[in-house]
Amino acid sequence: MVKVKIRTGRGTGTIEVELDDLKFSGEEFKKIQKLRKEQAGNVSVSTGRGTGKRKLKDIPDSIREDTPGSTLNKGTKRK
Repeated sequence: MVKVKIRTGRGTGTIEVELDDLKFSGEEFKKIQKLRKEQAGNVSVSTGRGTGKRKLKDIPDSIREDTPGSTLNKGTKRK
């Protein structure tokens, strides 16, 4: 069991939830996400502030590779 804090109410509050396993990142999540996408099939979702529609099956899979680390640039460094 893992305790996770979840933001609620437009980010103004938090609740603690106990989960069996954290399945919202990594390779395991990608497999789950692909399966859910196949099951949804012909369902449409709104895009662009609700001005457009797109079918879930037409949305391409993410092709971004996992990066070993990230960089931080505050914009205060002089060149």
